[in-house]
Amino acid sequence: MTELLDFDKLMSKFDHQLEHLPDGRTGKNISYSLKDAALAAFSVFFSQSPSFLAHQRAMETSKGRSNAGSLFQIEQVPCDNQIRSLLDPVTPRPLYPVFEEIFLALDQAGELDQFRVLNEQLLVSMDGTSYFSSKAIHCPTCQHRTTAKGETTYYHTAITPVIVAPGRSQVISLVPEYIVPQDGHDKQDCERAAAKRWVKPQARQFKPHSVTLLGDDLYSNQPLGQ
Repeated sequence: MTELLDFDKLMSKFDHQLEHLPDGRTGKNISYSLKDAALAAFSVFFSQSPSFLAHQRAMETSKGRSNAGSLFQIEQVPCDNQIRSLLDPVTPRPLYPVFEEIFLALDQAGELDQFRVLNEQLLVSMDGTSYFSSKAIHCPTCQHRTTAKGETTYYHTAITPVIVAPGRSQVISLVPEYIVPQDGHDKQDCERAAAKRWVKPQARQFKPHSVTLLGDDLYSNQPLGQ
């Protein structure tokens, strides 16, 4: 990896975007910043350890400083419930520029060359994933399905495109597209409609590259192919 992909520089780009997260809280009794909550959430995914934050809080109490502070520059480590409470009202869109900055850094560092196949193409795999499901909790942007018995399940899904290459276990994550009810549409939003929405704004970023979009049989139809 080159200097462009240095972890501290990556965190600096992330930190800059977090400074612009909209904070709807009022009053002066604010214990944790939105930035600390977002960094704490990121640290869990980075370490892939669900007990990470609890361990960091214990370390902070016993030793006065934790890895969360030294690695991720978190000033105060919030608990899981506090993170959810602070971040649930925040839309992910303010963080989208981070994806583009990382993609550009990888391109400039020559890292994308390792992913080029079939006459120098980049392969972008598109697939939907569910990240929330409940029979009791729901919001205006939920999708839903109702059984013949009248039981309704509410859920959230998203398209999570990644750049892939044969023989490589690593992927490059790209901006997601959320499957949510669309204004002016009678039907529920769907994965294919979300895929179409994703392509249009990403065309500028991928214009200098040859790209092939990959999808399962759900995408094998004429409207999406056009």
